[in-house]
Amino acid sequence: MNITDPIADFLTRIRNAQAAGMDIVSVPASKIKIGLAHLLKEEGFIKDFRCIRDRKQGYLKMALKYDEAGKGVIRDLQRVSKPSRRVYVAAKNMPYVKNGFGVSFISTSYGLMTDREAKARNIGGEYICWVY
Repeated sequence: MNITDPIADFLTRIRNAQAAGMDIVSVPASKIKIGLAHLLKEEGFIKDFRCIRDRKQGYLKMALKYDEAGKGVIRDLQRVSKPSRRVYVAAKNMPYVKNGFGVSFISTSYGLMTDREAKARNIGGEYICWVY
């Protein structure tokens, strides 16, 4: 199956797995997906992730995080910059997600980082997605 937007597929797999109450979700690996998984773990949205290499592309296994009531920690996640319409932001115009309670992920020339880190370093980039 040919996937036009692998990042949107990554986010949808997480969203669907959490809605189904699964503990672990598996997605095909790539450098940007590994970076997104690393940032999701740093920000406390997933428990852990592991990159499993095989002879082909490899895949990521991520352990999803739930609260005491059994609801997923990730309330919503949305793709912003798409292959059909790229969205770029400057450091001074960095967007707030849910009045600062959410996190947006920016792809910069220094790598993938959160909106807070990009604003602190005064650099902009492509607005990949946001998580709340």
